[in-house]
Amino acid sequence: MNSFGTDGGGAASRAAYNTVSGDAVIVGPVLMAQQIEGIQLPTPPPDVPPSQGPMPSRVFVNRTKELADLRDAALSLAAGPEPGVVLVVGVGGVGKTQLVAQAVRRELHQHFPDGQLYVDLADHRRDGAVDLAAVLGEFLRALKVHKDYVPGGLAERTALFRSVAATLRLLVKVDDVQHAPETRALVPPQGLLVATGRRVLPSLLMDGAVLIDVAPLDEAAGTELVRRWHADADEGTAADVVRLCAGHPLALRAALEWLAARPQLTLDDVVRDLTAGRHGTGDHGVREAMAVTMGAGGGAEEGGVGEAVDAVLDSVVAGVAGHTRDLYDLLGVLPGTTATADLLTAAGATRVDEGLGELLSCRLAVLVESSDRPRRYRLHDVVRAHARLRARALPEERRRAVLRLVVDFYADAAAHGDALVLGDRFRIQSPPGRPLPELAVRGTLFTGRAEALEWLDAERANLRAAVRVAVDEGWYEEAWRLCESLWALYHSRKHLADCVESSLLGVEAAQHQARPDVEVRMRNQVARAAYELGDLDRAESQLDAAVDLLGLAGDPRLSGVVQESRGLIALARGRSEESPGAAYERAEEARQLFERALAANRAVPDPHGIVVQSYNVAQALVAGERWADALDVLDEAAGTARTTGDEPMLPRIDLVRAHAFAGLGSLDRAVAAAGAAADAAAGLKQFAKLDQALELLTALADRAEDRPLRAACEEKLATLRATMGLRPPAAPTA
Repeated sequence: MNSFGTDGGGAASRAAYNTVSGDAVIVGPVLMAQQIEGIQLPTPPPDVPPSQGPMPSRVFVNRTKELADLRDAALSLAAGPEPGVVLVVGVGGVGKTQLVAQAVRRELHQHFPDGQLYVDLADHRRDGAVDLAAVLGEFLRALKVHKDYVPGGLAERTALFRSVAATLRLLVKVDDVQHAPETRALVPPQGLLVATGRRVLPSLLMDGAVLIDVAPLDEAAGTELVRRWHADADEGTAADVVRLCAGHPLALRAALEWLAARPQLTLDDVVRDLTAGRHGTGDHGVREAMAVTMGAGGGAEEGGVGEAVDAVLDSVVAGVAGHTRDLYDLLGVLPGTTATADLLTAAGATRVDEGLGELLSCRLAVLVESSDRPRRYRLHDVVRAHARLRARALPEERRRAVLRLVVDFYADAAAHGDALVLGDRFRIQSPPGRPLPELAVRGTLFTGRAEALEWLDAERANLRAAVRVAVDEGWYEEAWRLCESLWALYHSRKHLADCVESSLLGVEAAQHQARPDVEVRMRNQVARAAYELGDLDRAESQLDAAVDLLGLAGDPRLSGVVQESRGLIALARGRSEESPGAAYERAEEARQLFERALAANRAVPDPHGIVVQSYNVAQALVAGERWADALDVLDEAAGTARTTGDEPMLPRIDLVRAHAFAGLGSLDRAVAAAGAAADAAAGLKQFAKLDQALELLTALADRAEDRPLRAACEEKLATLRATMGLRPPAAPTA
């Protein structure tokens, strides 16, 4: 028996019906409408516009022209009927991001009241390409779209972003743009995109983008900046520092921060140190390099400016404490883009907090915004290149030892995260050797499912890099362990392109280890991601290769997961068949595959697997219009789910049951089953399933000509979607 209704009181909420047996007591139409109205939805998130991106600095000089150009371009484009793009170009570290931050703080923010979105594409770039689907996923969540409503594919996320942002005045800020297509999917429908990069993108200019060129500081502006930081500096000495730094703001700041930490030294000491570090290049070479750069219009960061910056960074790093220098070199070895104190400690660093503090004070490292618990640090991209160049000089044995510690840390941490996110699922790997608290400097990395998922997502680029390092270095077990654990992240957050890339590396690792069981699991992960991306041919090719290995794989559950994936593909192909006969054949093919998966789970036995595969069998039976057979299977599945405490499966079961009753023409029982699904989904916070149940109830009410129920469902569905961050379409203008 199921008690329908979530308002917790009154005779109406306790009205009972039975969706399992054939003698159900059906709730009447008016009462059903009242129960739909009584479903409790979550409180909408606060209506606070997102305000993302680096904060503006209090010290900012002589960018008057660039600020004016950026402001004028932004306001002109924002006033037009179409969205606009501004491209800010200059060498790395010249101050492009800070220029944008200053312009936003001073004036632009008031012209984009619906919020500011920000992304550094370096965090999403792999093998030269940006994972735009991941970027759009972050944007959608920042715009308060619930994770259950964020689709998996790039096209679907692009469409949803345009729909959600259709009526919003948004400012989108994008750093590290290298190719024009990287920006096009991120342009807000009624706002402005400001992109920064190191080179001009002609095709973007042909699209109508406005170019803002940010050159290194000239001598006068650089001298003013130096004297703001060092008030008693002699003008001539300050000018020498500017010339030695080639007018590069990042280099100037690093040099002056280094000096500020050493009150016993003077600016003359900085000049002497930098001059010695130039290895005889001399002022003339710097002037030439500066002239080349100033006239390059934001060209490649080569020659004198790069050499000047490296010279400054060499001097700054040489002057920090020994443990800080070791930490800097370790950061140059790390495969990812960010680091936490926990990771650095696991990698063998000592006095981590002190070292990070000194790197922050020297502006060699910066704090990174993150939604998870640990504080994250990163080197500026120019500094990171310098650190990695230094790391190449380390002994190979030392470099590999650090990388091994990093990979081991991530393998154990990801396994703990997987266990919290997906619970007691079938896994090939053994539990991690280190308990979770042992991986953290203080406290723990995460507690509970939500925190674990946020940690995995925040570490996504680093985890992906760790998989690649593990394969390259021949640490194959750690590589596939990471890949298996990352399914918790990829499946939950729909990072499908990452799933394909990492799992293919897992296949490679499994082959090196001669582990057919692991290879089957990895190929199935590739197949499931490809299936969700709509690439059914690729999914099938991976599963065909997996099937050939099943005889060597051992655990029958591996056969179950492969047959389940094949069944899902058969159902998907059946939905696209034009003739009913072909669709029925696909449904029967899917049923047989799901039956094999069910048998594999019964052989273990795996209660959750039995419930899932029974549910899948019923889906195939419904697709083949074998309604009564589907109901029999669903009754058994529901009984098992209740006995084993598998409550999350009950809304799914009731949804399929509603379709089966509808197929038999029993609309009252279909409505009761869909109502039960809605009730259970709301209680479990399965909002996507609640959406499906309400949509189905709307269609059933329409068929039954039940206007009160239809009105109640439509209103509840609209409220749910608004709460989940989906905005109604804009009303047509007169």
